Amino acid sequence: MKTTVDSLQGSRLDLFIDGQFTRPHSGQYVPSYDPTTAEPWYEFAQADERDVDTAVRSAQAAFRHPSWARMTQTDRGKLVRRLGELVREHADELAMIECRDNGKLLKEMRAQMRAIPDSYLYFAGMADKLQGDTIPVNKLDTLNFNLREPIGVVGMIIPWNSPLMMLTGTLAPCLAIGNTIVVKPSEHATASTLALAELAIEAGIPPGVINVVSGDGMTTGDALTRHPGVAKYVFTGSTMTGRKIAGNAAQNLVPCQMELGGKSPHVVFADVDIERAVNGVVSGIFAAAGQTCVAGSRCFVEASAHERFVEALVERTRRVKVGHPVADDTDIGPLALAAQLEKVRSYVASGVQEGAKIAAGGRQPQDSELARGWYYEPTVITHAHNRMRFMQDEIFGPVVGVVPFRDEAELIELANDTEYGLAAGIWTQNIDRAMRFARQVDAGTVWINTYRSAAYMSANGGMKRSGYGRRGGFEVMREFSRLKNVVIDYSGAMQDPFVIRLR
Repeated sequence: MKTTVDSLQGSRLDLFIDGQFTRPHSGQYVPSYDPTTAEPWYEFAQADERDVDTAVRSAQAAFRHPSWARMTQTDRGKLVRRLGELVREHADELAMIECRDNGKLLKEMRAQMRAIPDSYLYFAGMADKLQGDTIPVNKLDTLNFNLREPIGVVGMIIPWNSPLMMLTGTLAPCLAIGNTIVVKPSEHATASTLALAELAIEAGIPPGVINVVSGDGMTTGDALTRHPGVAKYVFTGSTMTGRKIAGNAAQNLVPCQMELGGKSPHVVFADVDIERAVNGVVSGIFAAAGQTCVAGSRCFVEASAHERFVEALVERTRRVKVGHPVADDTDIGPLALAAQLEKVRSYVASGVQEGAKIAAGGRQPQDSELARGWYYEPTVITHAHNRMRFMQDEIFGPVVGVVPFRDEAELIELANDTEYGLAAGIWTQNIDRAMRFARQVDAGTVWINTYRSAAYMSANGGMKRSGYGRRGGFEVMREFSRLKNVVIDYSGAMQDPFVIRLR
């Protein structure tokens, strides 16, 4: 793998098309910034419509080429497994690249990179287990069955918060099925996706099966989502951008799989151990500096426990250490981009203007060593209500609003009073209550006495304006394959179509 942290400093990254790095037609490159210093550290190619077309045509050709199209399912599985092994071999380098690109903790990125290979292994095993079925019909001497086939070129637009983890969730099953891919990484975190494309070639995956077109959404993303040669789109990001992508795709009648915004309720009942629940809430909102789609940003606490819970949460929040992401004792690193920092500031200010109070955090760190970067303190806001702007809009930062509730009926009303439906969490020792909540809450994933506990073996996704489609488990294999019905008449005769025979 040629792409390393050291090689990236001051370098220019080209597009990756048909198995090799390719200069963009326009010759334009855009700087990528280090969130800890707000300074550029490499430049990436700005792909235009011509580059996107070249990449899609490369993927189409690879989809039809015998080296991929005639490869057995088992052999495809071997290549997927080998790619996972290479990610494991280069885990530390990939982790450092993503840490430098998006500011997430190095220890978190290392954990992700060491977990990602297991996902490739899981889906490699699925490659020769995607089965069709036979269908009983009311005609004798007829065999009616369904086949599962790859759908073609899949366009993937991935986010900046965990690029390789988010990419792997759909890339691994798409490869196992036999699809080909054009990826547009976020313009705020491009390098690790290009590094993975290099590893794919090293793994033996044929050129053109994976292509990477870097650039912004307005140019590169728009061209990709309008291209008639793409069979399906994958997008993770904001609901607003998701609408635009779905609109573009609809012009070509192309389906999408989307994981969009979230404003997840995180519920605490009075019957739980407060310290345990506080740790869960802190993990749910402050991990990754709150830059996760499933962040538990709306915390609802049973009224009888509200005061002591808030006191414990504030005390714990003040011990969360903001620092450089490579330091072992850092709990929260910087936000990934300047615009995100400004967005967090704006939402906190709006909460105060609407009457809420900042109980902890609410500002940038005063440490002079962090002054240049896009850091923001973990923030707890109280005296809030569910209709405040910061309680309704996705902030994507380390900000949680705490609101008391009286009973289960009010809780469900509050939890579902949002346009989103991605995830939810509840802390209680009453299993009946927990199951009632799980049934009634509008969320694609519900955690009970835990939070952000994810597994590639289980399907996950959103409802309402948090998107549609599922990733993970065997369900994702169905998402990225298509069903074909085949009917065989083995009677040896064909009835005259113009002679009607009555039974």
